[in-house]
Amino acid sequence: MTFTQLAREGVKDLAVYEPGRPIEEVARDLGFEDAEQIHKLASNENPLGPSPAAVKAITRFARQMHRYPDGGAFYLRHAIAKKLQVDATQLLPGCGSNELIELLGHAFLGPGAGIVMADRAFVVYRLVAESFGAPVVSVPMKQFTHDLDAMLQAIRPDTRIVFISNPNNPTGTMVGMAAIDAFMARVPEHVIVCFDEAYIELLDPAIQPDVLKYVREGRKVVLLRTFSKTYGLAGLRIGYAIAPEECIGLMNRVRQPFNVSAIAMEAAVAALDDDEFVVRTRKVVKDGLHQLQIGFTTCGLDYVPSLANFILVNVGQGRKVFENMLREGVIVRPMDAYGLPEYIRITVGTTEENQKCLEALSFALSLSGQKG
Repeated sequence: MTFTQLAREGVKDLAVYEPGRPIEEVARDLGFEDAEQIHKLASNENPLGPSPAAVKAITRFARQMHRYPDGGAFYLRHAIAKKLQVDATQLLPGCGSNELIELLGHAFLGPGAGIVMADRAFVVYRLVAESFGAPVVSVPMKQFTHDLDAMLQAIRPDTRIVFISNPNNPTGTMVGMAAIDAFMARVPEHVIVCFDEAYIELLDPAIQPDVLKYVREGRKVVLLRTFSKTYGLAGLRIGYAIAPEECIGLMNRVRQPFNVSAIAMEAAVAALDDDEFVVRTRKVVKDGLHQLQIGFTTCGLDYVPSLANFILVNVGQGRKVFENMLREGVIVRPMDAYGLPEYIRITVGTTEENQKCLEALSFALSLSGQKG
């Protein structure tokens, strides 16, 4: 018998997540002499790099790599608890938000316990659910934004988790507090609501929805946050869940020991206090979005106004434009995997990277016979 024949039912039919290509590989394939000639604007990474405070912490801690990490993440949990005014027992660090989504799957999902999600939300929700044989109900968005009323109507007796990505990847849109409150007032008792807030710190605090209040009230709510985006620590894979203690206890039962590296925890603790870096990041993102939007308007392109560090733009033939931009040394993300073949997603870069991107986009559009 083959490995495929021996595999658990449904595994061979799972879709494979499409990662972005490494810069060095792209440079080699396209004949660029230096990888620095390639501008990667595909993975929603921080154009400023990592938090300087985190870099210093990594350097200091590097000589302790012969020690296992703290399996209980004591210092990181207490640092987050102090900053967010929650209890440390309500926190669980993970290897990025993705591991925490998987832990929710281990704890709550299966053939008779499924999810509700928006059809243009983070694809990993679907991939994780399907890996556990859990049914997936996909709800169409309204104007590229979560339609919470429709998602409420889509909840079934076998629904266990509703995923709400806010701001959402890949559309960059957000549902506000009034809509969230109305949704939470009607959500059934048997449903856990997971708010994925990977991009929340990029927003001005005045417009950040206060979903933490539901955790403090003991509601069946899980928040997911990450150090990958705002703090620039994507390569360390460090995120955390915030939920009532009972939920965190269940997720702890299904996680692997030492699931987060020691150096990632040390960097995250340092990054939490790097408020100056967060302010700089917000400004770079705000200015970059403005720069890109002016460029799109000049090219006659429609785009989805974004609150995150990326933007979705309609270029007509997303995959073709992506390939033509790649030849110009600019990596963006085609959106056909999300059912949006006309679109590409562009990460905000530095001023120079954004300008190079717009030039490559204009050239790619001209090659495909569109405006440019």
